[in-house]
Amino acid sequence: MSITFLIIVITSVTSFIAFTKHSLREDLLFWPYKIKREGQIYRFITHGALHADAMHLIFNMVSFYSFGIALENYLFLAIFGEMSRAVLAIMYVTAIVAAVIPDYFKYKDRSFYRSLGASGAVSAVVFSAITIQPKMPIQFFFIPYPIPGYIFGIGFLILSAALAKKGSGNIGHNAHFWGSIYGILFTYLSAKLLAGIDLLDYFVKTILN
Repeated sequence: MSITFLIIVITSVTSFIAFTKHSLREDLLFWPYKIKREGQIYRFITHGALHADAMHLIFNMVSFYSFGIALENYLFLAIFGEMSRAVLAIMYVTAIVAAVIPDYFKYKDRSFYRSLGASGAVSAVVFSAITIQPKMPIQFFFIPYPIPGYIFGIGFLILSAALAKKGSGNIGHNAHFWGSIYGILFTYLSAKLLAGIDLLDYFVKTILN
């Protein structure tokens, strides 16, 4: 079975159950205050299987499917061979944790802060694909022309950092930013250590050519 599809099924089922069972949602979402005081470290992972509403879930899962399938069936497959599914699964799960570590230290003594969603992991997947294929075209329905992946990536990181610093709204811009950075580092180091491929050298040559 496709690991991308399996993650989508697990995330969607858990999210839909939590839409109506609020006690389950409260027990699984990311809550730094509870993690520090009650040792509920499982929240570092379980919050990634929850979403605020159906639109939040659909947006994340459509984005994940688009890039996850590309990694699993083509990009990771070309680099890691038979290990491609395992590498994708490890990156996704660890990205859920890595993306919220900065927020844990920032909010561990503030009881009001809670968050949920797979945005950090999805950002890692998107930026992993961009790391491997820097000029891959990325297009949105409101923009008539495709944007090269590396240009989109630079703009996304700048915007996420600025919005995170501003601290407005309920969107986890910190998770977007750090998930993206994690996706880049994970992909580069995995390719280097497991396949002996220097993606940084390839990235630079691709952009300059």
